[in-house]
Amino acid sequence: MAFLVKQMMGDKLKNMTGGGASEEAPGGGESAAASKGMSREEFDEYQKQQMEEKIERDKEFGLKKAERANLRVILRDKYRLPENADDEATVNMAGDDLDVPEDLLKMVDDDIQDEVKNESLFVNIQNMDVDAIKSKITNLDVEDMKSKAQTTMTGVKTTAEEKCSIM
Repeated sequence: MAFLVKQMMGDKLKNMTGGGASEEAPGGGESAAASKGMSREEFDEYQKQQMEEKIERDKEFGLKKAERANLRVILRDKYRLPENADDEATVNMAGDDLDVPEDLLKMVDDDIQDEVKNESLFVNIQNMDVDAIKSKITNLDVEDMKSKAQTTMTGVKTTAEEKCSIM
């Protein structure tokens, strides 16, 4: 009966009184091995295996954490958001082991190329003088553009008439 009371109330009493000294030795070699039904050598091997598994889990967790941080860094760069030192530190700790989804890299590269094109067009427009712009506008072949627009509209209209019985 005392065992049940101690088992049920022991932790609660320890927490209320500040913990107190434990009756069993922590990680107590022979007693812990005997309680699990193992010999000392088996218990040591078991503890070693558990430590190796824990290290492997921690390594995988750190890698996943660094990959997520790397993704956040890339998205912050893409959308020009403020940088986060914690994410950059996590990425630096992981080194070259990070995998970034190919779709994301392709999307970011496409955006960068579009920005370069737009910037170059804008820079070209800024560098032109007003006379050069006027000469380009006056040299446009308006009649050619008008005929292309009319043929395109005619093609769209005939396609629409073929596919739609109301027209």
